[in-house]
Amino acid sequence: MDAALAKTHLPRKMTTQIRDMLGRRALAPMLAFLFLSAIYLYAFPQANVFYAGIVLLHTLVGVVVSVYLATLLFRVLRDASTIARLGWLLIFAAAILGIVLIKTGTSRPEWNRVYLHIVFALAGSGILFADWAGSRGWLSPGIGRAVARYGICLVALAGLSAMGYYSRNSRWLNHARIQNPADAPETMNDEGDGPQGDFFPSSAQVYGKQKIPSKFFMESDSCQRCHADIYKQWSSSAHHFSSFNNQWYRKSIEYMQDRVGTKPSKWCGGCHDPAVLYSGLMDTPIQQIVHRPEAQAGLGCMMCHSIANVKSTMGQGDFYLEYPKLHELAASKNPMVRSLHDFLVKLNPEPHRRVFLKPFMRDQTAEFCSSCHKVHLDVPVNHYRWIRGFNEYDNWQASGVSGQGARSFYYPPRLQQCADCHMPMTHSGDFGNVSGFVHSHRFPGANTAVPTANEDADQLQLTENFLKSGILSVDIFAISPEQEQAKHIATPQSDIATTFAVGEEAESKITSATTEATPISAPLNRVQPVIRRGDTERVDVVVRTKKVGHFFPGGTVDAYDTWLELKATDDKGQTIFWSGRVEDNGKGPVEKGAHFYRSLQIDEHGNPINKRNAWSTRSVVYVRLIPPGAADTVHYRMHIPETVGNKITLHARLCYRKFAWWNTQFAFAGVPDPSQPRSEMTPGYDDNKYVFTGPMQGLSAKEQRIPDVPVVAIAENEVTLNVAAHGAPAPKPKTDLRTEDWQRWNDYGIGLLLQGDLKGAEAAFQKVTEIDSKNPDGWVNIGRAAVQEGDMDRARDVLQKAIALKPDLARALYFYARVLRSDGNYDGAADALHNVLAQYPRDRVALNDLGRVLFLQRKYADAVLTLNSVLAIDPEDLQAHYDLMLCYKGLHDDKQAHEHEVRYLRFKADESAQTITGPYRQAHPEDNNERQAIHEHVSVPLPALKQAKVVGKTGEDALRSKVSMETSNAHRRSQNRGGTGVLARPAEHSSAYARINPSARDSK
Repeated sequence: MDAALAKTHLPRKMTTQIRDMLGRRALAPMLAFLFLSAIYLYAFPQANVFYAGIVLLHTLVGVVVSVYLATLLFRVLRDASTIARLGWLLIFAAAILGIVLIKTGTSRPEWNRVYLHIVFALAGSGILFADWAGSRGWLSPGIGRAVARYGICLVALAGLSAMGYYSRNSRWLNHARIQNPADAPETMNDEGDGPQGDFFPSSAQVYGKQKIPSKFFMESDSCQRCHADIYKQWSSSAHHFSSFNNQWYRKSIEYMQDRVGTKPSKWCGGCHDPAVLYSGLMDTPIQQIVHRPEAQAGLGCMMCHSIANVKSTMGQGDFYLEYPKLHELAASKNPMVRSLHDFLVKLNPEPHRRVFLKPFMRDQTAEFCSSCHKVHLDVPVNHYRWIRGFNEYDNWQASGVSGQGARSFYYPPRLQQCADCHMPMTHSGDFGNVSGFVHSHRFPGANTAVPTANEDADQLQLTENFLKSGILSVDIFAISPEQEQAKHIATPQSDIATTFAVGEEAESKITSATTEATPISAPLNRVQPVIRRGDTERVDVVVRTKKVGHFFPGGTVDAYDTWLELKATDDKGQTIFWSGRVEDNGKGPVEKGAHFYRSLQIDEHGNPINKRNAWSTRSVVYVRLIPPGAADTVHYRMHIPETVGNKITLHARLCYRKFAWWNTQFAFAGVPDPSQPRSEMTPGYDDNKYVFTGPMQGLSAKEQRIPDVPVVAIAENEVTLNVAAHGAPAPKPKTDLRTEDWQRWNDYGIGLLLQGDLKGAEAAFQKVTEIDSKNPDGWVNIGRAAVQEGDMDRARDVLQKAIALKPDLARALYFYARVLRSDGNYDGAADALHNVLAQYPRDRVALNDLGRVLFLQRKYADAVLTLNSVLAIDPEDLQAHYDLMLCYKGLHDDKQAHEHEVRYLRFKADESAQTITGPYRQAHPEDNNERQAIHEHVSVPLPALKQAKVVGKTGEDALRSKVSMETSNAHRRSQNRGGTGVLARPAEHSSAYARINPSARDSK
């Protein structure tokens, strides 16, 4: 019986031994595979089939090893040396973590487990390899040799880990960094793929010069399986409605294609219509395909996230797109294929991340965004020449907000890029979240039109909240007696090189007014001045950009209604002054005499550019935008009627409406007036009159009607003034200087400085120094005004005071360098500019100034190096090209001099085009007034006040009441739905009003 038991026990024991032997032998090659595959997977993540196969094999082999270890661990530990046991335990711990990670995935919240898995596996592998090598006689026997053996193995693993980390991270983070070319293209034909390219005149290109199937840009819903919150946010965003699902944009392209054909419209399509352009559909007139899904797709996830390289910061869609073939797995209709894709992404998201989230999208956000939020037009688009379209990048780059500008008035507590404002962090449990937050893909901004048309209350509320979040402020700051308007005011329109404004990215060239500073009473809420019935007062309102990183307003600034409204009412409820009134109870056009923030452009025949037809722009009447961290001071001339009450309340609102009233009517119902003969239309002009009676079917909006786009009050302010009798003593100007108000005085001065009222600005900045003589800002800004005025002695004195207070203050050193240069002290100027550039190496104006100083010193080679560093920041910098042309002529390098001369002439403004504005300004006196650097606004005609009396020998009050009543009635009669611009005040009544109010006369 014992023999029988022995016979049956023997096969079992042999089976166990064979299994143990085979298991142990199999473990070694499997562990070796896991080790080598882990190095490859960590160091070289790639989005290809081979890499995905290795991920699956690594996972499968890891599961097998985990099972083996679970069954053999006790025997392995029993037979192993003491140090080897530690190695096996680390391997087993790594295996357990690996099994957990298969379940949880390796997204960011699991990174601690991922790195523990890696560390345990590496350490265990190193120990086991050292133990195995020792058993083979390497550095054995002896404790010292054993320690050396284990140390060498662990050091080797540490070195291997460092190399893997470098390969995975350092090389990747420097991959595809956005850098400008050495020079700008000579013509637009040298941009993108050129005239023979499928996408030209957009600068966009696709790797391999292939077209991309439309469906690639239309499958954003496949992203929501992992990014549900982001998908929902994007669904309401302006990016989603960038294409022909946006009626305003749709109308502009239909109009453009009717005028100039389909090819020029590709200039827009590179950023607005990916599903149409990159598939080749944009060669078809959009009216034929407008309701196809491709035309309604907008900017889907794949558009921004498939940009593989941004070629420059010159904008215009200047990027390369990449078509990742593996995306077809994510968008597959086969559920098994989709599940396999999602499993692989969850298990190892790094290849997915590298395809769709390049380092520049996070680290160079502004440069990335510049590829579409900065544009120019040229001959292939406008049949004219190079002009700037809009530009959100350059003014940000040169400002204090970016931390790259040395001369800003203000600097925020921390530097900011585009995403800090327009993609704020929001709670989300989506994959890829960081500590429970993702960047919002609602892209809050200023587009109130699209959510209004879509009846998307949440998106509209988000946008209005964003606009009202303190990004700007309004301050009814000062009042002063009626005075002569400043004469000989520089209006630097001949220097306009752009349809956009120029801020700190270029040297200011505004000449000063000839008037002296007028005593004022300010701040109004502090001094509470008394005004007299029958007097006329000038009210100054300050608008300040506080949390805006670019010009305000931004974007296509020819297309919005942005204006400052000032309304005065007395304690009887009478409205005695109103500038910036909106017709039709706030739903119609804005009165033409308001203070607007916009670019007013005209075509070849002097018609306003109001159909989103920037390609017809031939001249600019005026551009008024506020730079980041700066201010605008607005002047109003207000008459105090004899019948006014005892108190007057002034209420100012900074109002915004996207889009302009006329453009909204045109976009939804605009058609040529059938009662008028059709005029000739060319790329340069359109003389047709338009009425808003078009059909309301098939519009790209939720309801087939013209939407009432809301007017948003971005910022408001209110003050109350006491009123005295007509015969009371004339009030004396008075000021109240408090420490907490120093920025208010500074803002007031900044606004005056930027419009050329240098004496008034200096007086305001002087108040800053009186509030706190140790605050260098006041002294610097006085010096800034003095330099602008050419008073270098005054500038030297105050700038030295600022430098004494803060020796390394870059903006003080910059303007002091200007003083030294005017003295002929080029060495001193260069030293000061070197100090500036040590702090702000990317300040273009400081670099240009240094290049100019070096040129004056005839150090041409050094000047060339400095000026080329300007072009590395902006290849289109006009001043740099001009100075490089001179430098190369000094070096007798005619070829290079010619290259820069060509580019200088390309980017320089067509000064002769300003002649077009003459007839327009004569026909539009309100716009001519607005063109002046310093100007005043008067009230719209208002109904006569109760108990009006004739006063004075000229009977001016009686005439004012009569004219106001007549004009009001005529204005109501004039309301209609036609014209080429917003409704105008009847000319004959405006002139009558001007006869009794000098401020209403046109500034010539």
